[in-house]
Amino acid sequence: MLNIVLYEPEIPPNTGNIIRLCANTGFRLHIIEPMGFAWDDKRLRRAGLDYHEFTAVTRHHD
Repeated sequence: MLNIVLYEPEIPPNTGNIIRLCANTGFRLHIIEPMGFAWDDKRLRRAGLDYHEFTAVTRHHD
């Protein structure tokens, strides 16, 4: 299983697209905080198309 790591992501739509990519490929996503946006940002949800439930996302505090 592959892992994708985002280090302090700043753009919600890009992060959402990567969440969707991970959901479709079975990759795990690791997000290293702080992020430049709130986790419940509507732009993140729109880009991720509610794929959060199909993706293993681990958030790591700095």
